[in-house]
Amino acid sequence: MKNNFYITTPIYYPSAKPHMGHAYSSIVADFFARFKRISDYKVFFLTGTDEHGQKIQRAAAEVNKDTQQFCDEISSNFMALSKILNLSNDDFIRTTEKRHKISVEYLWNILEKKNEIYLSKYSGWYSVSDEAFYSENEIVTKDDIKICKSSGSKVEWVEEESYFFKLSKWENKLLEYYKENPDFINPQSRKNEVISFVKSGLKDLSVSRKSITWGINVPSQKDHIIYVWLDALTNYLSALDYPNTESDKYKSFWPASVHIIGKDILRFHAVYWPAFLLAADLPLPKTVYGHGWILSNEEKMSKSKGNILDPIEIINKYGLDPLRYYLLKEVSFGNDGNISEEKLENCINSDLANNYGNLCQRVVSFNEKNCHLKIPENIKYNNEDIEILDKFKNNYNKLEDAINKQDINFYMNFLINMLFASNKYFNDQAPWNKKNDNIRLNTIIYVSLELIRKISVLMYPIIPDTSLKALSIFDIKEKEIKFKSLLNNEYLKHGIQIKKINILFNKIIHD
Repeated sequence: MKNNFYITTPIYYPSAKPHMGHAYSSIVADFFARFKRISDYKVFFLTGTDEHGQKIQRAAAEVNKDTQQFCDEISSNFMALSKILNLSNDDFIRTTEKRHKISVEYLWNILEKKNEIYLSKYSGWYSVSDEAFYSENEIVTKDDIKICKSSGSKVEWVEEESYFFKLSKWENKLLEYYKENPDFINPQSRKNEVISFVKSGLKDLSVSRKSITWGINVPSQKDHIIYVWLDALTNYLSALDYPNTESDKYKSFWPASVHIIGKDILRFHAVYWPAFLLAADLPLPKTVYGHGWILSNEEKMSKSKGNILDPIEIINKYGLDPLRYYLLKEVSFGNDGNISEEKLENCINSDLANNYGNLCQRVVSFNEKNCHLKIPENIKYNNEDIEILDKFKNNYNKLEDAINKQDINFYMNFLINMLFASNKYFNDQAPWNKKNDNIRLNTIIYVSLELIRKISVLMYPIIPDTSLKALSIFDIKEKEIKFKSLLNNEYLKHGIQIKKINILFNKIIHD
């Protein structure tokens, strides 16, 4: 599996309106998927919708719709969002699909045969909003309402017959696994949080409900519905044809390379999911990465606060690529990120319009006046030329390593620094003052064009549409973009024609 890469976003509860958190997780996953593709990996990128459980059942009833019809309508919003965000996902899975049901039932039967599941009675607090069970020490009372401390969601007292998964049995094995596989949970702060939770003691987990009807039935007892998280998490397998472990998809891509998730669902992915897999004798994903929340002016976005930034509205106003770039730059990956329209506009003006777009326009325009839109032929590098071009070569392994460690921050910082350095190079070399030295003028233009090409290759996973426009200067097509081409300081062939392009980004100007 050296050159195979399987990345997933969480499959989303199909709320009526996708929010910025959905957009962020998806854009991050798409960034990794695109980078791996240009690094000659065979990539499988999965997203989808989680459509079972009490929350869905109630939401459909509130609007007086058949539950499946409700799911079909709402799930279509997320399929549309994938296109709006220009995601390169290879599959979109819905938990109401037959292929998924087959996988879930098969996994349940394995757990039952291995005596990992037993029938008992559940009494405790349950959040319909989170589809999660909480212990007494995780509950507080606010305005006479019981809520979960961490999520703020209302909880209800539930008593009913339920199947239980022997989660407590796997406490020590999980702790051993975390220790032996230090990259299983990232970033470090999330790993510490999970280890602390597991060390505090795991209780057996209720994995079925009798009080709801919307979901996948327990195969051996049809009046029980499989717990939505045991159901939902299995999507990562069902998309790979599980239980057919001989299929090309399964053999190529399982175990998953990385699950990209929000920190609010870390427990399900880093405790319950590995325990289910260990119990079923299935390999565990290599990494679960829990990113932070997207904040709006220092506060978590919520309907009640009225501070939700709608990604579709932002895209309609500013364009998709500016939003993609801004989220990957502004949100330090792994931490909460505070975003605002004002910061987005500043980012568009400074990074995208002034640094990237302006560099492309200036160099191509200067080439047109002095080299007739051709790649210069007579060149001779000096130390400054080699030094700036070699920055890509010298950081090639570091960039690759950063991506393998999900360190988007290193990648973005390098790119921003190279944008600044490339503009500075063109200004400092002042080719307009070298018109009596044709070789030096040609060399500055050639180096500047190579810098645009290299920067645009690195921009591709972030802002694919705009980077392709920039690469069209050199007639480089999407399938020809290769990360390893950064190692080549003379990729551009001397004497070939280049093309003019339109302005890549318009500045935001307020009257």
